Order: sequence, then C-alpha cells, then structure tokens
Amino acid sequence: MSTNKPHKGMLKRFRITKTGQVKHKSANSKHLKSSKRPNRLRRLRKDRYLLSTETKAMERLLFRRLRGKDQPRTALKRSPSPAERKAGKAAKTARKPAKA
Repeated sequence: MSTNKPHKGMLKRFRITKTGQVKHKSANSKHLKSSKRPNRLRRLRKDRYLLSTETKAMERLLFRRLRGKDQPRTALKRSPSPAERKAGKAAKTARKPAKA
C-alpha cells in the first residue's frame, strides 16, 4: 500500500510552527511596491498565520493535525511518547481487578 505524501507546493510556501500554527508570507508584497503606501508595505512584511477554517484544508494536504490562529494550544492533542504509553498501560492493568 502506498504512503500518504505531503503536498510539495504547500511545504515550500508554508511553515508549521512548534505550536502547530501555520505561518505564511502575506500576499501583494513581492513587486509593484511604488504604488503602495509605506504603512501598507510595513504591514505586508509581517508573516501571517492561517485561521482555523483554512487550516482544515491544509491538514488534508499535509496528512497531519494543525492548529489555527484562533485555536488554543489545547485544541491540538499531542500523541503520547512510547514511555508515556507504556506507563499508561501499566496503570490501566493495575486498576483492573483480576478475573476469577
């Protein structure tokens, strides 16, 4: 069975921060700058973050969970590490009573 591959064009244009937000460059900031006011150019220099509605489409392209600008960090559930998973299983079996 083939593996899911992330969209290469999206990987080049977007960056995923450590907290799971999607960062991208603002539109209209590459050329024809002489007709734009300095205040507008300063605003366009800043990087932007995707909203949670747009992030859902990006999740499908990248095959991973992402977090939008207006979502809290707790919205993204972190997968447990192998050590945490093992500890959780041990705690679960300790709570179960033995069947007779």
